[in-house]
Amino acid sequence: MPAAGTRKPMRERLREQVREEVKLVALGQLATGGPQAISINAIAKQLGVSGPALYRYFSSRDELLNVLVIDAYHDLREAMAKALDADAPDAEARIRLLAAAYRAWARKEPHRYELLFKAPFPGYDAHAQPLVEAARSLMGVVLGVLHHAETTEKPTAYENAEVLDARRANTENHQLAVALWSRLHGFVSLEIGGGFTAMGLDTDALFETEVQVLTDRVRRAA
Repeated sequence: MPAAGTRKPMRERLREQVREEVKLVALGQLATGGPQAISINAIAKQLGVSGPALYRYFSSRDELLNVLVIDAYHDLREAMAKALDADAPDAEARIRLLAAAYRAWARKEPHRYELLFKAPFPGYDAHAQPLVEAARSLMGVVLGVLHHAETTEKPTAYENAEVLDARRANTENHQLAVALWSRLHGFVSLEIGGGFTAMGLDTDALFETEVQVLTDRVRRAA
């Protein structure tokens, strides 16, 4: 059991519990109808409370949507970081692990992935600090792999802000990280959006080819 004095106050714990329940229902709405389907009143009805009562937990629908975006960034980052825990002899193997984890998360959570990268919804502020930090932390995982491209040392998935800022100052690595992510994102977006369906392509084989292109580019840059 937690030591005395370390547990959060009951009110705070209940507040967090309600917020998690609201987000869970909202994710269900997102999966069935996209961002436009998310409704505070519908969530309240499903939870058996009044609509105004939920505004004690989220000030607006926009705030709820922004929280869902931040959560999605964090979960995608966690999946990528976890993939790097596996033994990988070199940067090429780490990039393969990273790419596979990115694709797997998007295929498992297509509606959350689209929430991150499709056209912004009303009330979305890409310059809001929490969103900026969440997006930068995702790119930080890719930067970590490139930073250690010439070593067998594992990149540290959880870097502090100072370390990440220093790595972004390496313009070549930062540009390469963005280029790698852009190519990976393009493939995954086409795949989960059904862009390859009518072409009759073997998407696994195509993905392997794309990853090989990525690893070749990193090898040339090393």
